[in-house]
Amino acid sequence: MKTTDFKKLIKEAVREVIQEELKNILLEALKSPKQIVKESYSPPSTPTQPAYTPPSIDFRSKYAEVLGETALSFTSQDAQPSFRPHGDPVNGNLGSGELGMDQIMNLLNTK
Repeated sequence: MKTTDFKKLIKEAVREVIQEELKNILLEALKSPKQIVKESYSPPSTPTQPAYTPPSIDFRSKYAEVLGETALSFTSQDAQPSFRPHGDPVNGNLGSGELGMDQIMNLLNTK
């Protein structure tokens, strides 16, 4: 027996088995007792949100107190005049420049 004949024989047997199974499933579905399912839909009720009550703590004043303790306001007057960048600062090239540790310490010690 050639392999092609053997393949045809297997395909035909598998097709017959599948058809028989489908027929059994359909017959079982037809013979089973029917149950009527009654579905009902009720839209969900919208939950009511409680009215907004502002907090009793004044957060703005508390935040301002915290910032007042830690906020530093540096201006160009605080910088040492020896730092002048060379290059093209508009395009992101500041060139080479040096900033001494004493300049950094002077900035920190002004406040």
